[in-house]
Amino acid sequence: MKLRVPLLAKLGVLIVATTGFYTYVGQMVPQKEVLPPKETLIKADVTTADMVKIGQEIFNGKGLCTTCHTIGKKAGPFRFPDLENVGARAATREPGLSDVEYFAKSMHEPDSFIVPGFNPGMPTINKPPIGLTEQEILCVIAYLQSLGGTPNVTLATKHRYNGGETAPVAQAAP
Repeated sequence: MKLRVPLLAKLGVLIVATTGFYTYVGQMVPQKEVLPPKETLIKADVTTADMVKIGQEIFNGKGLCTTCHTIGKKAGPFRFPDLENVGARAATREPGLSDVEYFAKSMHEPDSFIVPGFNPGMPTINKPPIGLTEQEILCVIAYLQSLGGTPNVTLATKHRYNGGETAPVAQAAP
């Protein structure tokens, strides 16, 4: 006598086994809670030194810069250029542009300067999905200037993307 298992029972066992398997596999994957970026309050009287600290927080957090850029990594592979000493190099990278103008253009028009050996791909950081404000961008510029150079931007610093003219040196409003 041959025992026949009903089709519905077979399907039920298959469904329970499949659900159990995927539940088990899903629990093996580390769970990480992803929160929206922390809003940074930038006061009007912030100093350049404070802007460097705020800029570093934005660089490592909301700006998502460390997704692709490194600082001081000696060996590759690199997704995008390493930014060690970029503050010292920025003013000489593009003739006629100050370091502030170079950084601003690199962030607002990232495909305008492609370092040889790297492909384009950096997002425009003042638009979604990153969406930094002009104050946040100035703080990131202050942080980048501090990497091998001397930061000199303030919240009043103008460049061609925030209402200033293209100038050979950073200009702060009186």
